Amino acid sequence: PDGTQEGAEQLVKIYGPDKILLRPRAKKLGLGTAYIHGMKHATGNFIVIMDADLSHHPKFIAEFIRKQKEGNFDIVSGTRYKGNGGVHGWDLKRKLISRGANFLTQVLLRPGASDLTGSFRLYKKEVLQKLMEKCVSKGYVFQMEMIVRARQLGYTIGEVPISFVDRVYGESKLGGNEIVSFLKGLLTLFATT
Repeated sequence: PDGTQEGAEQLVKIYGPDKILLRPRAKKLGLGTAYIHGMKHATGNFIVIMDADLSHHPKFIAEFIRKQKEGNFDIVSGTRYKGNGGVHGWDLKRKLISRGANFLTQVLLRPGASDLTGSFRLYKKEVLQKLMEKCVSKGYVFQMEMIVRARQLGYTIGEVPISFVDRVYGESKLGGNEIVSFLKGLLTLFATT
């Protein structure tokens, strides 16, 4: 509904269907189902998940690949909170919510990764498939659960500092309901992991 599909259709015209594979869904069905839908069409051994609005800059993908090869990591996660990573375009409230969510998660779950609410990641395809079978969360908790379950299953996680740039068009869906859902999800993960 935000124009992403139309933008992607234009890119297919420019770069060709051999470079960009567009597999739209009938309506917005949630992040987890989008991952499953994408995995059905992925042909390689690795899958990169990133925001389509380019808040996640593609220039970091080469660094993700280098990091994965360096340590044969199962997951390489972009981090805004380590090294020269950072966030651009967020107000103080949004930065505090994100930092607070990551801090609480670190204290309660000891996940072994510094940025749990971010979604810019490289996965070995078979690892992503196994994690998707285990994860039950929806919304913002989903990203966190992916890392927590990965640690629980003994998968290795590498990190690459990234710069996150807030979207230019549209607005974040982060509101009071999402924050309450996140806290409920965090407590559920704490109780079950």
